[in-house]
Amino acid sequence: MSAPENVIIIGSGPAGYTAALYTSRADLRPLVIEGFIWGGLLQQTTDVENYPGFPEGVLGPEMMQKFRDQAERFGTRFITEDATRVEFSRDGGLHKVWVGDEIHTARSVILSMGAEPRKLGVPGEEELAARGVSYCATCDAAFFRDKPTIVVGGGDTAMEDAIFLSKFASKVQIVHRRDEFRASQIMFERARDTENIELVTPYVVERFEGEEGLKTAVLKHTETDEEKRLEISGAFIAIGHKPNSAIVADQVPTDQNGYVATEGKSTLTGIPGVFAAGDLVDHTYRQAITAAGSGCMAALDAEAYLRDTPVIPEEHYLHHEPVEEPVEAQS
Repeated sequence: MSAPENVIIIGSGPAGYTAALYTSRADLRPLVIEGFIWGGLLQQTTDVENYPGFPEGVLGPEMMQKFRDQAERFGTRFITEDATRVEFSRDGGLHKVWVGDEIHTARSVILSMGAEPRKLGVPGEEELAARGVSYCATCDAAFFRDKPTIVVGGGDTAMEDAIFLSKFASKVQIVHRRDEFRASQIMFERARDTENIELVTPYVVERFEGEEGLKTAVLKHTETDEEKRLEISGAFIAIGHKPNSAIVADQVPTDQNGYVATEGKSTLTGIPGVFAAGDLVDHTYRQAITAAGSGCMAALDAEAYLRDTPVIPEEHYLHHEPVEEPVEAQS
């Protein structure tokens, strides 16, 4: 078992790497267990044009590499594997994080495993991701200026995405499997009453088609099986997100959708020394900049916790045997 860490950060992406940057600059030498696929969802994103400081835009993987390099410059260490198990102390003792059979202990842990968009699972979706198929209207709507698009979903997120997208796209069709929508009445009415938004129900997406980019969404009527083809340039999937909280779900409080719950405007989870940031806790904004901001908050919360919480000698002696002072020979 390795010596106890001051901070272990589980996950990467804007939240994890920002937390690493701040804790490393505080001379806490964080260990980041960043996962096999490091960098979060931005590793799967092409152009990022809405992150401050990149006036010409930047590729998602390039931006994440810069985040990682900056954290590493100040002493962050990385394990490019997935954390497989955790065991958090509730009395201020050391927390345990497993990577396979290897155990790492830490006085504090920052959780930043993010969330994954729920996918339709239809042919063409994976192949055309970032080439017409998107999961974030706020991020990508501007790429579809004056082009026909669809939004798939029936909740408030789908309505919000459609309204936002309608400012750029020539046409937005909301595709939903039922005639009734689960969105709040006010959001539904706003979307329905927007001039270039059309409701397409009750249909489901059968497949996406296109070679260099998305060209067609093939729909199927849920009652008659009738097929409908929509010629489009963009498809926005808005059927929810799934937080990557399975590894900690029995260790920290979560809400009914699996997002890690934090206290007030802090990143505290209610478990001493355990903090959470990024899309793992945020089901509202889900932007790179808000994730990075909460990563900064988690780092500052962890730093304050370590400053104000004394080391438990017994815990550390489990890993470092105390050095005995030499006994002077008596004359």
